[in-house]
Amino acid sequence: MITQTEQSLSTMTPEKALNLLKEGNNRFVDGQNDDRNLLKQVETTSGGQYPFAVILGCVDSRVPHELIFDLGIGDVFSVRIAGNHINEDILGSMEFACHVVGSKHILVLGHTSCGAIQGAAGKVELGHLTQLLDKLQPAVTAAGSEATVDQIAAANVKLTVEEIKAQSPTLRALVESGDLSISGAMYDVSSGQVTFDIA
Repeated sequence: MITQTEQSLSTMTPEKALNLLKEGNNRFVDGQNDDRNLLKQVETTSGGQYPFAVILGCVDSRVPHELIFDLGIGDVFSVRIAGNHINEDILGSMEFACHVVGSKHILVLGHTSCGAIQGAAGKVELGHLTQLLDKLQPAVTAAGSEATVDQIAAANVKLTVEEIKAQSPTLRALVESGDLSISGAMYDVSSGQVTFDIA
């Protein structure tokens, strides 16, 4: 896949953007990653950026977005926060990405064996981490008392997708007009496989 350009973004659709992520993960899992000249991509993107999607993921070091979706420099906006939840700053960043720049898909990406989710389920308290983990409690509740960490992580993805639409009229309007889609997925840290359509 070539680096995204103004022209490629102008013909991008939400469906195509999601398919590019799916195809990229398939290449990653199959060990068939595209060859890229990253320094050339630095040069190509120096005059502007035209990312086709936004990925909201966890800070977990095992889930590097550009690698697991076989992407290059300038292809996506990558937003990372422990537990892949949203706040006003993240929503503002997404509004910039989608309304101003024109990205066509937002993917909320959870993952297996998530330490933030495990901490929330265990009600860990530690400095500022306590407040962060409190924001994941709705997922713990939604998943139920017998849920595994991975089931809570999937519930968190679903809730986050709903919250993006509920809390951002700007993004909701883009979805309603057909200019944007939002979905959820889970990454398996053992296999590298992304399961799409979680939400």
